[in-house]
Amino acid sequence: MRLLERVRKEWFMVGIVVAIGAAKLEPSVGVNGGPLKPEITVSYIAVATIFFNSGLSLKTEELTSALVHLKLHLFIQIFTLAFFPATIWLFLQLLSVTTINEWLLKGLQTVGCMPPPVSSAVILTKAVGGNEGIVVTPVLLLLFIVRRYIKDWLERKKPPFGVVSSSVLLMIIYTTFCDTFSNPSIDLDKFSLVLILFIIVSVQLSFMLLTFIFSTRNNSGFTPADTVAIIFCSTHKSLTLGIPMLKIVFAGHEHLSLISVPLLIYHPAQILLGSVLVPTIKSWMVSRQKGVKLTRPTV
Repeated sequence: MRLLERVRKEWFMVGIVVAIGAAKLEPSVGVNGGPLKPEITVSYIAVATIFFNSGLSLKTEELTSALVHLKLHLFIQIFTLAFFPATIWLFLQLLSVTTINEWLLKGLQTVGCMPPPVSSAVILTKAVGGNEGIVVTPVLLLLFIVRRYIKDWLERKKPPFGVVSSSVLLMIIYTTFCDTFSNPSIDLDKFSLVLILFIIVSVQLSFMLLTFIFSTRNNSGFTPADTVAIIFCSTHKSLTLGIPMLKIVFAGHEHLSLISVPLLIYHPAQILLGSVLVPTIKSWMVSRQKGVKLTRPTV
């Protein structure tokens, strides 16, 4: 019974494994020209559905209040969209002389360029009690217009945006790996895969520590709640938006699935690490907030 509850809770992670396994067993179903017609259903319908769904799920009416935290948003955006990819690029210059699969390394670079997520980082930040704010991706701005007209209906019905996006994403992952397994010339060695896994975990831990150090300096101007938001939002990368982006940018590329592997690893790793660190970070934030209250002069 407990196992079934765990599976229901982690259904998306299980779905990724099942999708890749199904693609391995019968790749002809999801390849271009196959029964699923991914060149139409995925390239146009699925990708558009995910971006449209993401736009509807963001509460733009809260954007004005979130803009008050301009410094916080600016730090997160600069770190995740400038410092992160630049650092990964420098690191990959060193890794390029190793025997790690070159397409996995290219995939690691694409991870660095991805936007922060609108779900996992915010959920973990909220679990700690930090300042979750709003993360805005420019590509979603046009979709905000639709939400304005159906806001009341969305608030009343509360559609399962997360489930819809995740289900469509599983289809994209499935067809991507169908292309891979239908190409006998593509081979992924286990050594490269293990090394990429180790690198991804190391990068996440290092960046989380780095953001913590930067945001807790005496002259940083950030509150403990801001620090929590920075730790998670600056270091997390969006799988929901990332996979469709890769599908568009590398459309028809024979190594698309290998390029996607680092992002597929990064997603569960960031959730696992974040969940493990939530109690420790929450304890730190509460103690710091109590310390601030005690040092305030009484009137």
